Amino acid sequence: MTTASPRQSSLSMVLRVTSGNFLEMFDFFLYGFYATYIAKTFFPSGNLYASLIMAFATFGAGFLARPIGAIVLGSYIDRIGRRKGLIVTLAIMACGTALIAFVPGYASIGLAAPLLVLLGRLLQGFSAGVELGGVSVYLAEMATPGRKGFFVSWQSASQQVAIMFAAVLGYLLHQAFNNQQIDQWAWRIPFFIGCMIIPFIFAIRRSLQETDAFLAHKHHPSFADILRSIAQNWRLITGGMLLVVMTTVSFYLITVYTPTFGKSVLKLSENDSLLVTFFVGLSNFIWLPIMGALSDRIGRWPLMLGFSLLAMLTAYPALAWMVASPSFGHMLAVELWLSFLYASYNGATVVALTELMPSHVRTVGFSLAYSLATAIFGGFTPLVSTALIDASGDKAAPGYWMMLAAACGLAATLMLYRKDIRSRFVGKPATV
Repeated sequence: MTTASPRQSSLSMVLRVTSGNFLEMFDFFLYGFYATYIAKTFFPSGNLYASLIMAFATFGAGFLARPIGAIVLGSYIDRIGRRKGLIVTLAIMACGTALIAFVPGYASIGLAAPLLVLLGRLLQGFSAGVELGGVSVYLAEMATPGRKGFFVSWQSASQQVAIMFAAVLGYLLHQAFNNQQIDQWAWRIPFFIGCMIIPFIFAIRRSLQETDAFLAHKHHPSFADILRSIAQNWRLITGGMLLVVMTTVSFYLITVYTPTFGKSVLKLSENDSLLVTFFVGLSNFIWLPIMGALSDRIGRWPLMLGFSLLAMLTAYPALAWMVASPSFGHMLAVELWLSFLYASYNGATVVALTELMPSHVRTVGFSLAYSLATAIFGGFTPLVSTALIDASGDKAAPGYWMMLAAACGLAATLMLYRKDIRSRFVGKPATV
């Protein structure tokens, strides 16, 4: 295991590597935060739910590009290095961000508008397919001994800073402009700010150092070698995908979908929804490193087992209680509970995934498992939640989706850690 010192301080290393992760998540969250405005601008329809479904379908389409990005860019990073690969992913993400920020609306250029937005989302998805994996592997390989869970948790924690920043921008936007101005053009301002941040992030990420773990590898696999390894380890990748389903579904439910859910479903004010989102991000930011550190002490699987089970038992009842009497206080209480479940599970899961994958294909293996979970389940959470509510009339229906995700996480934990669990409860020694 390599460490961040003396080559670069731990804090400096974490800030540098997660800066690009912040930008990626910031852009993704903006799309969810301003989904209703994006729907009106690029996907006009006489029915609000129909417009939202089209907008969220485009949002989800970006996740379909993730598995491709995971394989192509992940293999590139495993071949040429963590540092160079993370710079490339940032460049692709920047192109997608700029495209969404500057494309005229449907009223100006017709069908080309939604098609260009779709292209921007596909570029973002292609880049994001390996961004999380690249950052997580980098942090894992640079972590100090015995603190890998704590270090890797900052990958997810950086996303929470993006949530809070986006929520604050949204709040300020609604203070500075009226609804008509936001509806027509002001919703683009946060996207412009994201574009302005890009050069600064590039400068930070270029100063990263390569990890000792990568430099120590005498043989770096070719693309063909990596494809063969993926085929040989398909069971492990599938198990990793199921492990991540709980993380990615709960994450997008409590972050990206929350502003739309609060405003369009619960009929709360825009500011109330954004304020709840801010506190969810803050809660995640606090709990993630705590639970990552706890996983260093007690192991990964106890946290994943316990909190996936808790999510199965409480997700729908919590949402049903909230929608029975919608209020800012009830929404905040339920979202903070779901935040605790997400952060506690995720604090152990992400680092566990870096440990499960073979070292020579760690980035592509991690990224493929994570991107498949996001493409099939997590990325479509806003779309599925909207469709479930529209079809059933039950405003708490998204709880069923989270329960299904928790069941996947529970099953994957039992499958991947069955020997360790048997050793703990039966007393037989675990074997690798």
